[in-house]
Amino acid sequence: MRLRNFTQLYVHCVWGTWDRLPLVTPDIRDIVYGAIARQCERLGCTVIAIGGIEDHIHLLTGFPATLTLSELVQKAKGSASHLITHEIKPKEFFKWQGGYGVFTVSHNQIDTIANYIKNQPQHHHEKTIFSTWEI
Repeated sequence: MRLRNFTQLYVHCVWGTWDRLPLVTPDIRDIVYGAIARQCERLGCTVIAIGGIEDHIHLLTGFPATLTLSELVQKAKGSASHLITHEIKPKEFFKWQGGYGVFTVSHNQIDTIANYIKNQPQHHHEKTIFSTWEI
């Protein structure tokens, strides 16, 4: 019997807008999330949750062992930024900060983190954020 490779890798990624400006406005939020999700799928990732507020994004995804974390974040950020600056709002400023945070996630924490990400506006409004997950 031949053994096949098996990986089960999950990460919680966080990145902000340039200078934490409120650039992910309600009119483009779903477009930004959709661009990130499509890019992740092209990279072989399984998107579990995307959320955030106007000045930052959270992404929870499973990813293949053939992909580096820096490549995942760079391409996810780049696809959304390119779409907004070239097609959706070409005359308006939109830019991500250069850095990001990535946290490994165990399988038994997926639901907890996914719920946290999906309820970002509520967590920030009620000040019930997990500071270690907010870069």
